[in-house]
Amino acid sequence: MLVLLILHLVAALTAPLLVRWWGPRACYPLALAPAAAFGWALARTPAVGRGGAVVETYPWIRQLGLDIALRLTTLSWLMTLLIGGVGALVLIYSARYFAAGSIGLAQYAAVLVAFAGAMLLLVLADDLLLLYVGWELTTIFSYLLIGHSTERRSSRWAAAQALTVTTLGGLAMLVGFILLGEHADSYRWSEVVAQPLPGGGYLATAVLLILAGALSKSAVLPFSSWLPVAMAAPTPVSAYLHAAAMVKAGVYLVGLLAPVLAVVGPWRPVVQIAGLATLLVGGWAALRQTDLKMLLAYGTVSQLGLLVAVTGSGTPDAALAGTAMLLAHALFKAALFLVVGIIDHGAGTRDLRELSGLRRWSRPLFVVAVLAAASMAGVPPLVGFVAKEAVFAAFSDRPVLLAGLVAGTVLTVAYSARFVWGAFADRPGVAPVEPGPIAGSLLAPPALLAGLGLLAGPAATVLDDLLRPYAELFGGVHAHLALWSGPTPALGLSGLVLAAGGLLFALRGPLAPMLARLRSPVSGNQGYEWIVGRFDRLAVEVTGATQRGSLPQYLGIILVALVLLPGAAMLAVGPWRARIPLWDSPLQPVVVLVIGVAAVLAVGARRRLTAMLLVGMTGYGSAMLFVLHGAPDLALTQFLVETATIAVFALVLRRLPDRFSARPLRRSRWARRAIGVTAGVVAAGLALVAASARRAPDISAAFPDLAVAQGYGRNVVNVTLVDIRAWDTMGELAVLVVAATGVASLIFERSRTGPRPHRPEPAGRASQTDRSVWLRGGPTLYEERRSIVLEVVIRLIFHTVVLFSLFLLFSGHNAPGGGFTGGLVAGLALVVRYLAGGRYELAEAAPVGAGTILGTGLAVSVGTGVVALLAGGSVLESAKLDGSLPLVGDVHLVTSLFFDIGVYLVVIGLVLDILRSLGAEVDRHIEAAGTASGGLTVDKGDRP
Repeated sequence: MLVLLILHLVAALTAPLLVRWWGPRACYPLALAPAAAFGWALARTPAVGRGGAVVETYPWIRQLGLDIALRLTTLSWLMTLLIGGVGALVLIYSARYFAAGSIGLAQYAAVLVAFAGAMLLLVLADDLLLLYVGWELTTIFSYLLIGHSTERRSSRWAAAQALTVTTLGGLAMLVGFILLGEHADSYRWSEVVAQPLPGGGYLATAVLLILAGALSKSAVLPFSSWLPVAMAAPTPVSAYLHAAAMVKAGVYLVGLLAPVLAVVGPWRPVVQIAGLATLLVGGWAALRQTDLKMLLAYGTVSQLGLLVAVTGSGTPDAALAGTAMLLAHALFKAALFLVVGIIDHGAGTRDLRELSGLRRWSRPLFVVAVLAAASMAGVPPLVGFVAKEAVFAAFSDRPVLLAGLVAGTVLTVAYSARFVWGAFADRPGVAPVEPGPIAGSLLAPPALLAGLGLLAGPAATVLDDLLRPYAELFGGVHAHLALWSGPTPALGLSGLVLAAGGLLFALRGPLAPMLARLRSPVSGNQGYEWIVGRFDRLAVEVTGATQRGSLPQYLGIILVALVLLPGAAMLAVGPWRARIPLWDSPLQPVVVLVIGVAAVLAVGARRRLTAMLLVGMTGYGSAMLFVLHGAPDLALTQFLVETATIAVFALVLRRLPDRFSARPLRRSRWARRAIGVTAGVVAAGLALVAASARRAPDISAAFPDLAVAQGYGRNVVNVTLVDIRAWDTMGELAVLVVAATGVASLIFERSRTGPRPHRPEPAGRASQTDRSVWLRGGPTLYEERRSIVLEVVIRLIFHTVVLFSLFLLFSGHNAPGGGFTGGLVAGLALVVRYLAGGRYELAEAAPVGAGTILGTGLAVSVGTGVVALLAGGSVLESAKLDGSLPLVGDVHLVTSLFFDIGVYLVVIGLVLDILRSLGAEVDRHIEAAGTASGGLTVDKGDRP
């Protein structure tokens, strides 16, 4: 089973390349992937036909106890046959349906194959969380397929509506799965059913949440509106997603859970009432459609209601009838959608008011349509008749439900006749349509599906043997699938339904006014638009009320919430009563006093630069506390981070006024001070509480021994970052890359990977390259902004600082330092190079793009983890390499060094990106605006 999933993944990844080579004909080899699933399931028929199961389990996320648990039983076997068989036929059909050079064909082929693989994962998953993964993958892929025609607004709207409705239902379903899994202490459905279920409202809530997901996926009321709108998708997509695959996912889920959950209080009322209402409303709406595809769409909604009501009833006979109807519906509805695609492809329209005489165009197509529509109407000897009669027999003892099913089936017969009449009848006053010949590869798939529906009817006893194991999960099965069961009440109801449906179709003319009047005043699509519009309006109102554009207001709300919620809880519990020493060294109170004075002065500072320096003093004071606590690594990092932060602040302050704006009123000023002091006290209290609330042994106590034994280093801090908790560092690297991209995107008016700025030559005199200069970018600065002393010092120390950063990188595993610290030192070297020589000097110092450095660093770190995995270890596992080199001697190397090199590169790339955005790019803006006095660098050639 896992091989089948991998096969679909490979096919989806190679589809764009195949389409580029062969065009639409690439769909032929791509059809081999779902065809393989069909063949595999067919070969497993003996195993599941006796009620057995095929099980495969592969380790996945061991920490969560989550495995790739796959299980093939009777119901999933049937779904696999439909997913694989219909999927292969749809791809063969697509090879001639789409013209060469069709826009988006490569994406269509890839996503359709990927969708087939996601559906296989969904129906084969034994783990509920794995099932949810497949469920959401089908949602995403269906969104892409429905929105295939991206140039049309209707396609985009339809895709968004399907995504919204099914995703919300899927999220509700996930909560229900979690409720069941946490109670059973397992998410394997085969293990959940073996344990007692929870009782009361807990189980009822889980059932309702799961049903919300199933009903939304299968377009059952009140979630039906998205499916007719989704007909904006290409017809092959509709034939697969909305007839044989995606919409069956909800029916499959109901069928999977019904043997256990059907006895729960809300289950039967929900599935039966919603199913019957959908059957009737959808059938009535289908009678009013003039577009053949929309007629089938509303018919699909109606049939899905029937499937949910029958499959979810939770009785053995209904389960047998439901699986038979599931098979019959996939065969006849997929065939009918493909027939509509041929008509639309050849005649150029699907409007039944404009079609006439098509039965003479292609007799084979007419026969295929009649067979499929007859199966949908339940005409013997087709499989639709067998399934419908089994449904009537299963509900013969429940007259209310039976009456609803009979009424809905009468509507099915009527719109089936309307489909055949609308597509192929001669219409007075309408010129006969004369399309060209039909390609064999277009006609063969619907013909094969309709032919299977014809053959499956007489073979009903074989189907009975194959599907009975699923029905026996509910108890003893009394009914049988048969083409002829004798003169039973179900047979009489079948005849009555055919007669009543034919009469309803014959009276379509006189009933037309009534059909037009009997409609809901608000359609499902209008209701969806109204709800979405109200949510949009609510979002605007909430945003307007809360997002006032005042940063102090936002910060004040956050701090007040911190004081009121965690602060109040801390006061109520009173955990601070434990005795806490005030200091360990007499120097600590002195440093704290300096930090406090700097913070108070920063609050009252009127100039922005003064406030920045005072805030920097608090950071340096914190670093001094780390020194006094014996944490040199933390102190070094804090010093470097604070220095880099001051440099960034200095770049930003160039574009801000020298002084702060007018201070608020005295009353507001005291309120702000109170909030600040209270928030500070609460934050300090929470930190102390968190540190003293530990009950279990400190996990970090084992880090020193682990650092030497497994990380092969004596610097516990660095080994923790690159080995023990390397996953955390990997996440932080990704955040740094995203932050750098965000900063650059806010500043750059053009691509940040554009050409390097070329150093201009001063106007009116010889090139500065004719004589030696300390920094090549220095001559581009105003004389009053240049500092020859600074240029000389930077020229002398720059390379030494870079070498020192490399020393910190390589020595960090056993001494203070590491990739992060070394990257900051190298970044600060670039900072001072920029401050001394401007943006042209920065381009000389770092001729490589920041994005390249960031990407390389992230790739190196990720690659380290992958290499460890390929070498047979776990991801990001360190290994020790010992050896000797000529002229060097003994070499001791730990593979986590390469991970640290990635960290080093990412930090340098981040600093470089900030310098080029907040520094060099802002300089360019200043120069372009002619505000030379505001920037650090100004082209001397632009001066008068």
